[in-house]
Amino acid sequence: MDRLERVRQEVDSTLLGLASDEDRRFGFVHLYGVSLTATWLAVRRLLDPELAAVAGMLHDLTNYTLGESADHARRSAEAASALLGRLGTFSDDEIAVVARAIARHSDKDAIDGPMDEILKDADVLQHWLYNPALPPSRHVARRERLERELALRGDPTRGRRPM
Repeated sequence: MDRLERVRQEVDSTLLGLASDEDRRFGFVHLYGVSLTATWLAVRRLLDPELAAVAGMLHDLTNYTLGESADHARRSAEAASALLGRLGTFSDDEIAVVARAIARHSDKDAIDGPMDEILKDADVLQHWLYNPALPPSRHVARRERLERELALRGDPTRGRRPM
């Protein structure tokens, strides 16, 4: 089993243990959604898609293991470091990249390192993709991130109606 699948197996085990069907469903949708979106962004930005996927899978882990979101970015970074260390297949540098991105993902106002920005943008995009009919976030940085990612930069057909 490859490293990403091993991480997914750990996350699945955590989510399947939740008592609430709604929490379980939202956990699967959100964590897998952010992971897949982060993978796509990493490919576009020429960064490591596997590490982006792992960061996405683990970024809100303590929301589900502890059942609360207070200080979840820091707590999830610590939990991710411990989990990845326990798996024994990630280098210290890889663990540091993933943990740093997770620790910083809630601060959408700040501009941080490339992997940190992927995780922030993936988190914002997943929330929007879950239900694009909802109004955009009132949080300016989240709205700006979403608008930037949805822009079709460099597309000569941008703004044209399909024929």
